[in-house]
Amino acid sequence: MDSIQLSTTVTEAFSEVVARIRRSLVVVHNGHQDAGAGIVWRPGGKIITNFHVIAHGRPSVTLPDGHELPARVIGREPEIDLALLQVDAIDLPAALIADSRDIQVGQIVLAIGHPWGQQAVVTVGIVSGLGTAAVRGRRKSIPIIRSDVILAPGNSGGPLVNAEGGVLGINTLIVGGDLGVAIPSQVVNDFACRLAGAR
Repeated sequence: MDSIQLSTTVTEAFSEVVARIRRSLVVVHNGHQDAGAGIVWRPGGKIITNFHVIAHGRPSVTLPDGHELPARVIGREPEIDLALLQVDAIDLPAALIADSRDIQVGQIVLAIGHPWGQQAVVTVGIVSGLGTAAVRGRRKSIPIIRSDVILAPGNSGGPLVNAEGGVLGINTLIVGGDLGVAIPSQVVNDFACRLAGAR
């Protein structure tokens, strides 16, 4: 395979990954001018976003097809900047969730969100480090993924995705104190499972 064929193959593969994850990506509104991103985490209209995106308003979501629906907050955990929403759209495709315990420093990742109101924008980088961040409350600290993907307001709550299209984490501009920080999928799954067990 020559370099042109290889480049075409890689480009097509990334385009397929982006198209697939966009089907599960939503815009999360908080009733004010601000908006963030969210990802359909589980079937049945369950959407994960950042807590700070919906903290000060009544949330609604805009689906990939442009329809806007009211959202109900199932649970929130400010100290890890996560919230789980429910919308009445049971046919929304859930994203493929990857195991964040398999992350390797140096692997390629994509961030998808809505920076500055531009919908479904993709940035690419690598995992630059794995560590922890101090948080308020009982947890004291949580694991985080650091990457050099470019994030801006509107990326909050959107997915950090591996080259196969699996969601490795949820991007946040709050936890960690700098850009390029994501909450690992393992932490998000634990959060979602606790809520499911409490219902």
